[in-house]
This record gives sequence, structure tokens and C-alpha cells, in this order.
Amino acid sequence: MPASDMPRPSTGGTASAAISNLIVRLFSQYTGRGPTKARTIVNEDMITVVLQDTLTRAEITLVEKDYQPLVLLTRRTFQDVMGDEMIAGVEEVTGRTVIAFLSANHIDPDIAVETFLLAPIAPPGLVHNADAGEVEARQRDLDPA
Repeated sequence: MPASDMPRPSTGGTASAAISNLIVRLFSQYTGRGPTKARTIVNEDMITVVLQDTLTRAEITLVEKDYQPLVLLTRRTFQDVMGDEMIAGVEEVTGRTVIAFLSANHIDPDIAVETFLLAPIAPPGLVHNADAGEVEARQRDLDPA
């Protein structure tokens, strides 16, 4: 989907739903259980997915026995392992390049956040792969003083 067709900001729409479904599916695939709630917010250059009720029964047991740091480490590890697939999926849905992926978990309440920062859309006339000097030259051409 071209970036210009993506809703900004939005919690509804095709891109948001596709990204929510992708992230829930990956959580389920990797941990054996997906979150029960997911909300994706799409802004111009940032996508944030807020997930609720993410912990597995085993993780809840560990939390009840005061092993919260181990659960958070395990979650962080899963997100590192899933990260490439999450990024690839977001790039496919948006047609944009993800330049940074940030992930965090919270035990009580049981919430996870996945944030994707997207490469800015170049104004017409700019080349994405140009080096900094070329970009400055092209910007001067576009914005005569």
C-alpha cells in the first residue's frame, strides 16, 4: 500500500488492522499464545502497536513466584528473535522502510509496545539513495532562495 494511502494518525483502517494481525500472529507463533488485544496507531513516520494480555500461563506462574526479571528477559529475547519478521511485515504493509524498531514489556498491567520508525518520505525530486551532498544539492534546486 503506498504510504500516501495510509491513514494518519489512525487506529482503524486496513494498514492498522493488517499490522495488528501480523504482530498478534507472530506472538502466537513464537510464544504459543497471542495477545488478546492489539491496537495499532499509524502516524506519518511512526507506527505503534499496543498489546494487552500477552503473558502465557507459564509466564504468569513465574511472575507469581517473583521471577519478573526472568519473564521480562525472555520477552525481550522473543522480541529480538521476532524483530526481523515484524519489520519485514510492517515494510510490506506500508511500502516503507523501517529505520528503527523499539520494543518494551510491562508486567502489571500486562502490556507490550512495539514501535516502528519509518524512513521519511522524500519530497518529489529527491533520491532516497543519494548521499548527503547530493540531497543538499537537490534540496537547493527545489527551494531556490
